[in-house]
Amino acid sequence: MTTFLLIRHGDNDAIGRTMAGWTPGWHLNARGKQQAERLAQRLAGRPIRAIYTSPLERTVETAEAIARLHGLKPQHVDALGEIRLGEWEGRPIAELDRREDWRKFNTFRSGTRAPGGELMIETQTRMVQQIAWLCERHPDDTIAVVSHADPLRALIAYFLGMPLDLVLRLEIGPASLSVLQVHGWGARVLSLNEMEGQ
Repeated sequence: MTTFLLIRHGDNDAIGRTMAGWTPGWHLNARGKQQAERLAQRLAGRPIRAIYTSPLERTVETAEAIARLHGLKPQHVDALGEIRLGEWEGRPIAELDRREDWRKFNTFRSGTRAPGGELMIETQTRMVQQIAWLCERHPDDTIAVVSHADPLRALIAYFLGMPLDLVLRLEIGPASLSVLQVHGWGARVLSLNEMEGQ
């Protein structure tokens, strides 16, 4: 049985304002660095054997804070990256809220593609494939996976048997922890969106 500590990166200046997506240069802000350090302290007693992270700066910085206390080096994996939002990346959310295609995307995630980007099911597929590979590589370990809100929602929805159109019902806050266990006969979501001390 593999235990996954599913972690969203800490706060940055894009959250709630801009669709950062894969745009480079979005680092943790001061609050995000504090969140990452507090989360690292909370996880210090867990037997984490490996840390895998999206390659984007905000996730890498969050993963590094956790890795330091475990003597580990985070491994960057593109499949754990943010949903690819194509033309919407870098745009202010207030601007996107006026667009019909954006509103449709947030209502009908299973069937609406971001212009030039991914369908949510494509994000979900790469996340699930990565988790399956990690289960083979770490069959009895606890490992940390640092990613982004939408990919983590899609992953958790898969293991809950939940339709993608309902993923926004799952809250995945900055520097939050959700715990998933996967074994040969099934999976269990043990916790969702733990944000102690924030």
